[in-house]
Amino acid sequence: MNSIAFLLISLGIILLAAELFVNGVEWLGKLFNLSEGAVGSVLAAVGTALPETIIPIIALLFNRESDGHAIGIGAILGAPLMLATLAMFVTGAAVIIFRRKRINGTKVVADYSTMSRDLGFFIIVFTAAVLAGTLPPELRHWQLIIAGFMVFSYIWYVYEMLTQERDLDEESEMPVCYFARKYENPPLYRVTIQVLLALTLIIVGANLFVNSVSDVAAYYGIHAFVLSIIITPIATELPEKFNSVIWISRSKDTLALGNITGAMVFQSSLIPALGIFLTDWQLTSSALVSAILAISAAALLYIELVAKKHVSATMLLISGIFYIVFLVAVFQKIIV
Repeated sequence: MNSIAFLLISLGIILLAAELFVNGVEWLGKLFNLSEGAVGSVLAAVGTALPETIIPIIALLFNRESDGHAIGIGAILGAPLMLATLAMFVTGAAVIIFRRKRINGTKVVADYSTMSRDLGFFIIVFTAAVLAGTLPPELRHWQLIIAGFMVFSYIWYVYEMLTQERDLDEESEMPVCYFARKYENPPLYRVTIQVLLALTLIIVGANLFVNSVSDVAAYYGIHAFVLSIIITPIATELPEKFNSVIWISRSKDTLALGNITGAMVFQSSLIPALGIFLTDWQLTSSALVSAILAISAAALLYIELVAKKHVSATMLLISGIFYIVFLVAVFQKIIV
């Protein structure tokens, strides 16, 4: 019962932190004259990706014995799977739920160049990470070369996003900054404090959530890899989902989807590269299946985006099917 209580408390912490963070990064983007794509795909995505980034680092560096390796690899591959499938499903569901409140109803209006860049990057770089996991140990040097390519690719991506011209409608209404309610243009230090506090709460809430779920799951004897690739990402990806739901309800589709696709870029490049550097990166059948499903879901979205110049709420909902397929395969022990 204590674990369930802590689980609910941690959920509340994450919800509060997500609202603070969404508000803060919007003001950071305005103060630094950043594009909407850069705000969603870089600032929001990287910031809210910190919880799921910390878990594999801790597992691989400080828990090398016992299940540390399985937990680390599971957390690394679970995040892209969750983002490309379940997070997209939640976003599509939010479009339907808030259709009467939204300016465009059920139509998803997101920046084409940002989404196509993010999804294309994810498909290419994450495929490279998967291929590296199929190489035999004697080709270790090629794994390291691929990891270097992944790191360089993300640096290039961030540069491209941050140098975009700001495309926000300057006349659009900005919500009041929570830490500077009396200011029409809040001071930078107040916005920065708000964002840093939100990030701290996100990390604390996500870790508390993971620990609480771990206690409950351990009671039922769930395998470490299954725990890390399914339960852990659900907890650590909550910030992306809640942030996107908030933005969808406000008809800010570019921020909503950029938050998720930007996190996909981050989770498909720097974090797998870290896994390659710290482990022998020999992927199991479960790991390979999860990665292939994530790439397939992203590919479907990319195909529709290229064909129609936008993605539909229906296709976002369909992305969730790939996650259901993985869950069925795991719990039916089709893959182990």
